[in-house]
Amino acid sequence: MDTKLDPSRDDLPLMANTSHMLVRHYTLDLDVDVESHVIEGTTVLFLEDENSLKKRTRSTQETCQLEAEEACRLRTPEPCRVPMTSARSFSCKVGCSDFATFGKGEKDPSAKDGNHDNQEQASGISSSKYCCDTEHHGREDFLLVLDCCDLSVLKVEEVDVAAVPGIEKLTRSPKLTGVCEELRNEIVGELVTLPAHHWREQLDYYALCSRAPGCGELFFDTDAWSLRIRKTGAQTAMDFPHAIRIWYKTKPEGQSVTWTSDQSGRPCVYTMGSPINNRALFPCQEPPVAMSTWQATVRAAASFVVLMSGENSAKPTPLREGCLSWHYYVTMPMPASTFTVAVGCWTEIKPETCSSNDLATAGPLPPSATDSRSVGICGHMEYPCRFQNTSATTQELIPHRVFAPVCLRGVCQETLVRLLPPCLSAAHSVLGTHPFSRLDILIVPANFPSLGMASPHIIFLSQSTLTGWSLCGTRLCHEIAHSWFGLAIGARDWTEEWLSEGFATHLEDIIWAEAQQLSSHEAQEQQELRACLRWHRLQDELQNSPEEMQVLRPSKEKTGHVSDSGASVVRHGLNPDKMFMQVHYLKGYFLLRFLARRLGDEAYFSFLRKFVYTFHGQLILSQNFLQMLLENIPEENRLELSVENIFQDWLESSGIPKLLQQERRRRAGAECALARRVGTEVAKWTRANRRPRRRKRGEQEDVFEKLLPDQLVLLLEHLLEEKTLRPRTLQSLQRTYCLHEQDAEEGSR
Repeated sequence: MDTKLDPSRDDLPLMANTSHMLVRHYTLDLDVDVESHVIEGTTVLFLEDENSLKKRTRSTQETCQLEAEEACRLRTPEPCRVPMTSARSFSCKVGCSDFATFGKGEKDPSAKDGNHDNQEQASGISSSKYCCDTEHHGREDFLLVLDCCDLSVLKVEEVDVAAVPGIEKLTRSPKLTGVCEELRNEIVGELVTLPAHHWREQLDYYALCSRAPGCGELFFDTDAWSLRIRKTGAQTAMDFPHAIRIWYKTKPEGQSVTWTSDQSGRPCVYTMGSPINNRALFPCQEPPVAMSTWQATVRAAASFVVLMSGENSAKPTPLREGCLSWHYYVTMPMPASTFTVAVGCWTEIKPETCSSNDLATAGPLPPSATDSRSVGICGHMEYPCRFQNTSATTQELIPHRVFAPVCLRGVCQETLVRLLPPCLSAAHSVLGTHPFSRLDILIVPANFPSLGMASPHIIFLSQSTLTGWSLCGTRLCHEIAHSWFGLAIGARDWTEEWLSEGFATHLEDIIWAEAQQLSSHEAQEQQELRACLRWHRLQDELQNSPEEMQVLRPSKEKTGHVSDSGASVVRHGLNPDKMFMQVHYLKGYFLLRFLARRLGDEAYFSFLRKFVYTFHGQLILSQNFLQMLLENIPEENRLELSVENIFQDWLESSGIPKLLQQERRRRAGAECALARRVGTEVAKWTRANRRPRRRKRGEQEDVFEKLLPDQLVLLLEHLLEEKTLRPRTLQSLQRTYCLHEQDAEEGSR
């Protein structure tokens, strides 16, 4: 480990030494006890060391080069384009650079020999130390470091994968005699690199291996943020066991897991993924570069439904009396932070009548159904990719389900169930192939701290979104957009949140307009109105937040950099104010809106689909997007735009960007008709608020017009700027607009 890593109070440490070993697959086997607020069980980690990866990458580079040359020869319309800066993209040009040169293990002066459970440490750091093994001439053992917090680790052991019947198929040895560490690691190496079309066989072997017996306990130690594991005599990552099993329990106070009651008063639990992601759910590698697959078996009482970020719509298996088992899996490598689970007495809310939603009953396309007619070469590591499946590319509506407490059945059927099909279809129209094969929507308990959260194959929505058609539709479109930006394409550095939230905010308007089937003029009017709303929010936020929290790229030229071990910190990651800020949403939205205007909307969204095709399944930095976009903007429209200028003005400075200020000044007084109508109503309310209680004789009373939801929000935004609103004005507002019946947007104002 980098012993100099000393994060401040509001910086989130990512401790895993991903430069030396990467987890390629997690197999979780868990029991959920809602009474004791504990999740208990095991996780088996299948690992790959840097040297194995380098060898495989060199082979992949040669293969990709041949494929790229063949694509060029045939003049395919989507040539292989793999950016040098794309993290964890094991393809033509990338892969080895993410690993530091590794020698004889890591030095950690703060550890000692012996097994330890996760006891509370007064200092927050374990006082135990690993000592040198004098038998190996003073050279220290390799340490595997995992991100871990608020977990009771009970035991760590090596898994004897060689004991699995038939596993010799994965080795060059016809018979497994005299099994040694090297042979077990060879088996894991072959398993994690099976071709994509063997995905089912690979999952089956992962499951079998995870149930194999242990073949020796490993030494481990914990501190406030990490779990450190070693094996005596294993001095390099190559020597370290590549399949290990960790026995552990969660703690009720763990920040990754929320124990609560649903709207019907029934107990439940769900994972938030923040502020510390999943490290209080299971020991894992949190840096985004550590992209892995997973499968999980979760057992709970028979009255509970288990939902998870998985490709399959799991069906429960009865076990002992009163207990059910649920199994989910994913074949697309994703950061461990995206793993999500929710256990509760959820009810599936189905549409009342048959409609286009009948498509939801169709089964998902099998991930192995690739089609040779698909053009282009994906730039990500190999997995069963939907972008290479012709049937998937034309699938406008993926299978989907809605879950909620039974008391919310009616309101879900009235809004969410009806909105989901047109929103999914609109997203496909705007962005192309759905990256994921299915989708569950869960209405989470009332203590959920935001309006929504997207994870692979599952979206959490707040019950607040159900109170209005417009709010539900826009938030649903926002979370659906994250399937492309935030999940299929992720940020290599978590401080660049705008790459997820800015894109989803910009796209929610476009997708929502398409879902409503608005004309181009109606869509433009609606989007201009929402831009006015966001302009007010951005000004307010920047006036009431510290400058250092307003920067979208706080690490500047060090963005994406990690220590030699792979450890890093997320700037302001633990700052409690950050979760209430929208600056990444708003400044990111205005940047993308500005760039779309420069390129032209039609050309911009055509480019965006090309960008998605190029970078899906990969991690990016801001420059990946900006460089590719600027290449598509005609020279006469760039007007001295450059990546450096955008960095300086939009991403690395606090306050409102100069180009945005100039644009708003140019458009002053030229608001859309919807916004002008709001201005007229604001003037009426301002006059009414300042008017004495007794009107002059013959003075007419103002007649207020009916407003759309977004217009009403903008009206309230303007009225909040008044120094004083008289009680009778507030009462009149309540009567005129029935504010108590409006959605959460109006309610908050």
